[in-house]
Amino acid sequence: MKITDNCSLKERNTFGIAATARHFAEYDSVDELQTLVGRRAAEDDATPLLHIGGGSNLLFLGDYAGTVLHSQIRDIVVTADEGDYVYVRVGAGVTWDDWVQYAVDSSWFGLENLSLIPGEVGAAAVQNIGAYGAEAKDFILFVDTVDLQTGAIRHFTVEECRYGYRDSIFKQELRGRYAVTHVHFRLSHSFRPRLDYGGIRRALEERGIDEVNLTAEQLRQTIIEIRRAKLPDPSELGNAGSFFMNPIVDRSVFERIQKTYPDAPHYEVDADRVKVPAGWMIEQCGWKGKTLGRAGVYEKQALVLVNRGGATGKEINDLCKAIQADVEARFGILIHPEVNFIA
Repeated sequence: MKITDNCSLKERNTFGIAATARHFAEYDSVDELQTLVGRRAAEDDATPLLHIGGGSNLLFLGDYAGTVLHSQIRDIVVTADEGDYVYVRVGAGVTWDDWVQYAVDSSWFGLENLSLIPGEVGAAAVQNIGAYGAEAKDFILFVDTVDLQTGAIRHFTVEECRYGYRDSIFKQELRGRYAVTHVHFRLSHSFRPRLDYGGIRRALEERGIDEVNLTAEQLRQTIIEIRRAKLPDPSELGNAGSFFMNPIVDRSVFERIQKTYPDAPHYEVDADRVKVPAGWMIEQCGWKGKTLGRAGVYEKQALVLVNRGGATGKEINDLCKAIQADVEARFGILIHPEVNFIA
């Protein structure tokens, strides 16, 4: 195991925030992680632990006065292949998009719409990442973890993970308690494309791709092109992708909005609830492309907050609060960050 003291986290978070961790530890196996947990227990070490993936969903508000953990477990193993389904165990340290490409190359289908989402497999299972009508939970069977207090191994079924919209038990009552070591997926040998979300059909048509003969790789590349057109590259402009979650509101709330904005975009959730795009509301409030200090709102997608250069976590947070206040004042809806704030 590699442990670094006073480690810069600037390259470990996609916002590019210049924070430092007292200790940074990378482990290559479950045994190494358990050894670290056991050592902390033996030394009665009560300093905080933070487990990160690719740092694509984090906002450091300052230095971290504890140990930051990162998994280097990167194995991909087929555990069963039965009928139309293949069952695959994937290490938490595998880059998410590498896993999606591996699956497509292997003719294991289902993950195509989740292409190019930043981060790693373990964090994807914590966050329940989603895009273009698909979510990680749709393909997860169970999650292997290590208890960061006792070192015990625990397996969570998908039901026990209590997945919701960008949410799981690991973000709620078990926040910080368990480190994900492997995620078990069930994918299909049959390609059943999901095309009814986010302008996918229009994008295919623009590229001259026939839906009838569509391949998984073509769908993946189309999703990648759509995302790249809307989202900045973190290596060029620090960001965490979509900063806010799209709020799900009572239908009566949306109908009130429609009186002022008859063409307001929305997605039907059920008979009583509607999802309203947070980016659209932010744009209506005039924030798209605007800057506050060294933090700003991306000019191509109002849902994305960016580091214009040298921004602190506090500056990003100040921008977040200003946007929240304006959206609530105009629409009566409090939008919540998708990004995890680390104090």
